Amino acid sequence: MGKEIERKFWLPERPVFLQQATPQSIQQGYLAVQADGREVRLRKKDEQYTLTVKSGTGLQRDEYEVILKEAQFQTLWPATEGVRLRKKRYRHALPSGLTLEIDEYEEPLTGLLIGEIEFTDEASAQAFEPPTWLGLEVTQYSLFKNKNLLQVTSLAELKAQL
Repeated sequence: MGKEIERKFWLPERPVFLQQATPQSIQQGYLAVQADGREVRLRKKDEQYTLTVKSGTGLQRDEYEVILKEAQFQTLWPATEGVRLRKKRYRHALPSGLTLEIDEYEEPLTGLLIGEIEFTDEASAQAFEPPTWLGLEVTQYSLFKNKNLLQVTSLAELKAQL
């Protein structure tokens, strides 16, 4: 079992440094989403395939991940029909030595930019002072979990729900 400790931010605009960055293409679909927060997802990130189980809410969540072969992924992928999303991921080194991952969502959430920073422990996460350009912190908003973003039909709808 692993722990994921991360803070999430809704970037108000696309940072200039993304023009020079090379993104990873991500497709992910959900096999199961439960009311208690547990989820099982498939992800293709470039040519890497994973099955991930997450549970919990907020700053720290349990996370189990298994690497799949392409054939395994392709066998399971049809079961995610209707519960998929696509995004591009950019990695950016922060002056603190941490890495910011920015996800730029595709249709129907074109224009949505979510930044995530992972930490080794909760104390480090709590001590982190985000630069103002990161925008609104959305770590505690369940609406900003990918599985919940699947229910949103547009960026305007997302803004209206805040």
